[in-house]
Amino acid sequence: MKRLALVMVCGGALALAACGSETSGEFTTADGENAEYTIDKDTGETSMTIKGEDGDATLRSGADVPVSLPAGFTLFPGSKVITNTVVNQPDGQGTMVAFEADAPADKVVAHYRDAAKAAGFDIQLEMTTNGTVLIGGERKADGSSISVTATTGDDSATTGQIIIGTKKAG
Repeated sequence: MKRLALVMVCGGALALAACGSETSGEFTTADGENAEYTIDKDTGETSMTIKGEDGDATLRSGADVPVSLPAGFTLFPGSKVITNTVVNQPDGQGTMVAFEADAPADKVVAHYRDAAKAAGFDIQLEMTTNGTVLIGGERKADGSSISVTATTGDDSATTGQIIIGTKKAG
């Protein structure tokens, strides 16, 4: 899943590049892998492919990218997706969804905690500080991971992020 982190970081950098005039290009990663990207100026969606010796990794990121969470997970009811990033690679998938919800942060995180436990994840980290609630955990059976952060703002709206990295059997 090392490449997942690389692709997520590159995707974030490319999303920032979307503010400029360049809409496609190629580059070489620090590991010497070839990569290409495109940015749709109308929607802001960023797509990227990194070609490696173990296979290709792809990324799609934007507000209109369809949300496809692993089995057993759903968005918190009534959530509005701000942006969704999906990374597919030979050994698994990574999903990062930023969202807003009209519920307190603890209720939003409880929704994801319950889903994670039902899906076999051990919650290894729980923290609440200054209106932010965070959980993190791992599914030992396959090394998949989850992280959820939610913060209730002054207007009682909650912003949050869920990151799930799942590994393929093999």
